[in-house]
Amino acid sequence: MTLLLLGLVLFFAVHTVPMLPTLRASVLAKTGRGAYMGLFSLVSLLGLILIVIGYGDLRTAGAANPELWAPPTWIRHLVFLLMLVSFILLAAAYVPSRIRDAVGHPMLAAIKVWAFSHLLANGDLASVLLFGSFLAFAVIDRISVKRRAPDAPVRGPLGDRTGGLAGDLTVVAVGVGAYVLMMLFGHDWLIGIPLINA
Repeated sequence: MTLLLLGLVLFFAVHTVPMLPTLRASVLAKTGRGAYMGLFSLVSLLGLILIVIGYGDLRTAGAANPELWAPPTWIRHLVFLLMLVSFILLAAAYVPSRIRDAVGHPMLAAIKVWAFSHLLANGDLASVLLFGSFLAFAVIDRISVKRRAPDAPVRGPLGDRTGGLAGDLTVVAVGVGAYVLMMLFGHDWLIGIPLINA
């Protein structure tokens, strides 16, 4: 559990810096943009590695990872539907489209849907810690976005670029394609849990 908690603390600590414009500006002034981005990426990666290792260790820790609730079998169908939405929202974060404009911050929305759906499907302590933390952080981050100054970098990698029907179609196609790949192969390959015939 220690590695998982340490990874979550590192990952969310570095992702809290952009939520605090004054702190972010101070760090940028002292380090420069290149060093800031490099340090941000390095700490994020280290946190993510610790999260993956820690979650894997805790999932197989037997009594140290008690099941807090037993999700009903039918819930997986709802989770599959929610994850389709999550993949489309994730694609919208990187493609100018009306979907992105309507959602506002599709990356945060995708994380919230992903975390919530996985909380529905997993009742063990490790999953509650992992997915509950990401859900809580995404909610807090979304609230902070509304409170930041208008010039703060809160729109993600696309800035204020907008799109139309072509963007919408691209978002849906990419999202559905990635979802199908994850359902058929990706989840088993990345996580070790097959979703089809599981």
